[in-house]
Amino acid sequence: MAKPLTDQDKRKQISVRGLAGVENVSDLKTNFNRHLHFTLVKDRNVATKRDYYFALANTVRDHLVGRWIRTQQHYYEKDPKLLVSQQVEEADDWLRYGNPWEKARPEYMRPVHFYGRVEHTAEGVEWVDTQMVLALPYDTPVPGYRNNIVNTMRLWSAKAPCDFNLKDCDSSPAVLCCPQLAEAPMFYVLQFFEGKELRLKQEYFVVAATLQDIIRRFKASKFGSTEFVRLDLSTMPDKVAIQLNDTHPALAIPELMRLLVDTEKLSWEKAWDIVVRTCAYTNHTVLPEALERWPVDLFRNLLPRHLEIIYEINRRHLERIGKLYPGDFDRLRRMSLIEEGDIKKINMAHLCIVGSHAVNGVARIHSEIIKNTVFKDFYDIDPQKFQNKTNGITPRRWLVMCNPGLAEVIAERIGENYIRDLDQLKKLLDFVDDDAFIRDVAKIKQENKLKFAAHLEEHYKVKINPNSMFDLQVKRIHEYKRQLLNCLHIITLYNRIKKEPNKLWTPRTIMIGGKAAPGYHTAKMIIKLITSIGDIVNNDPVVGDRLKVIFLENYRVTLAEKVIPASDLSEQISTAGTEASGTGNMKFMLNGALTIGTMDGANVEMAEEAGEENMFIFGMRVEDVDALDKKGYDAVSYYNRLPELKQAIDQISGGFFSPAQPGLFKDLVNMLMHHDRFKVFADYEDYIKCQEKVSALYKVSRSTGSQLQWPSGRPIMFHQPCCRSSITPLRDGARCCDTIGLFSKDKGNFII
Repeated sequence: MAKPLTDQDKRKQISVRGLAGVENVSDLKTNFNRHLHFTLVKDRNVATKRDYYFALANTVRDHLVGRWIRTQQHYYEKDPKLLVSQQVEEADDWLRYGNPWEKARPEYMRPVHFYGRVEHTAEGVEWVDTQMVLALPYDTPVPGYRNNIVNTMRLWSAKAPCDFNLKDCDSSPAVLCCPQLAEAPMFYVLQFFEGKELRLKQEYFVVAATLQDIIRRFKASKFGSTEFVRLDLSTMPDKVAIQLNDTHPALAIPELMRLLVDTEKLSWEKAWDIVVRTCAYTNHTVLPEALERWPVDLFRNLLPRHLEIIYEINRRHLERIGKLYPGDFDRLRRMSLIEEGDIKKINMAHLCIVGSHAVNGVARIHSEIIKNTVFKDFYDIDPQKFQNKTNGITPRRWLVMCNPGLAEVIAERIGENYIRDLDQLKKLLDFVDDDAFIRDVAKIKQENKLKFAAHLEEHYKVKINPNSMFDLQVKRIHEYKRQLLNCLHIITLYNRIKKEPNKLWTPRTIMIGGKAAPGYHTAKMIIKLITSIGDIVNNDPVVGDRLKVIFLENYRVTLAEKVIPASDLSEQISTAGTEASGTGNMKFMLNGALTIGTMDGANVEMAEEAGEENMFIFGMRVEDVDALDKKGYDAVSYYNRLPELKQAIDQISGGFFSPAQPGLFKDLVNMLMHHDRFKVFADYEDYIKCQEKVSALYKVSRSTGSQLQWPSGRPIMFHQPCCRSSITPLRDGARCCDTIGLFSKDKGNFII
């Protein structure tokens, strides 16, 4: 049996994996102490944990600076094509104490304008009488993996211009009319604007600052020892790529047009050619409410010149459509960038498509959906634009860093190159019958579960059974992700345990985590329902530790790094055709969790890679959802036909889980019964049956010790902790304690 890994062993593993490159430990200590004393002006008698963090961060940054400078010098001299992924700055408390990783660059400060009016003169168009904010860049080094490259992520902060016009404070809506805002960060500056105007200002601020910076850097270049300024901007697409990551940076299209036409004095046709060849658009959702639409009146007030440019883009666009489809006025209406109605709005997704040379979805099924449904009209005229780029995750963070034990077990068998090339995990097929390997993997999983159980006991004051199945659904709280379907399974399982308390149930700890958008009332009520169900279930002595329900508060990366390596089951249960891709599904699978899910998003491609027989797939496919839409979805019919579903809904509606407020969840029930776009009830029955297969697969009967099989008929080998806390393989007729997990012995596929 392998010896348990110590923390020192794991630190060595991380170092071996290439995530730390300190050449000399004594130098590291010296530099750490130097920063503690001379940078932070502290000694160990008064230093806090934050001081130690800053001293260590500065020490590590010292090791990056040389590579960082060499990387930027290389880009300056060799002039390769650069990609710019747009950022939106948001408030965060950690900025209160500064950020040791970033470097302010005041020499590259750029002006950003709002409001004002447009003048058309003989010399061209001018945007005048504007109100200005200064954008101050902050650079953060982004080191590459074992390649000596350190790239730059540039973020922007708003600063006040020096010449406050204080006499206008009482009458002007100026962004910076109050002297208290002189040094306020972006969020607090923009707090003076509410709702949609605040959001649009944030989006434009980042776009405007970034595009000015792009043009400045494009013009300045160096070949060998010769410095010159580029005057011909037509070659910019050869050197610059702007990826519009969703519609939030869509203003890059009219802003780049404004800079090229108004400032650089290019013709419209030449400027438009540059814009289209430079910009590409990634779509992340097919939900209509998630595709940005901005009121024209808001643009007219805040960004008047951009509104003019968008109108001209739309005029030329519709002129082209009219020539392709003469007399098809409905098509013109559908494809217009301007949506008519009581409130005239700009469709930002349409703007992105028209102004980009490439449009991609983020999973194959998603890319097909946008071509065949939501953007079909645009695909019909420009099919060459549309492509797929399935999302991915980095194994450096989501395996090597957060699960070093598993990373080491894999590296011992197949080497380290899988960290760069995950296809090499196929080499693990050679070890599907290797008892020692399976034993090591099971041991790591159990260690991770024990650690997370301790974390839950410390932070949530709840004691859970570490030998129970850890069943996880962590993602944004949203109706389409169907946390409500998970809730119905929890209630059904609870009712079954109450009905047959003496039955040998597979113990489960069901954890749901995620955040709701501030104004999303239904999502907040879903969180309340989860916690209310947990209050009843977790305090029922009949249930005991056979079922626990925990809502993971403040779900974030640091918490994900703890819970994902400990998970047994990953819930990916969105309505087919609604999830663009998903990346949590990949993180769970990489860390050894099996997946229960619909054929939606990247689940489809995961099933192809791992084998659908090695995933718990249930529910409607996209074509089934489409057929049900045409037929008409009647939730009440499922309620009347399925007794366990009816019982669960009646309990929620009747206040069983909210005895102090019996009517608390009636809005949720009303939505599920009469207004559910995501058809929770339609997949309930199949989901419950699939969960029964999950439980059967996880459980080993103490009385028989019989071997279980996948639905495909292939056998499963279980490994479990015995009373001596050792890990032994299950043999026919053997008896032992509760299982800790399951691993496929399918010769064609191996699930870690």
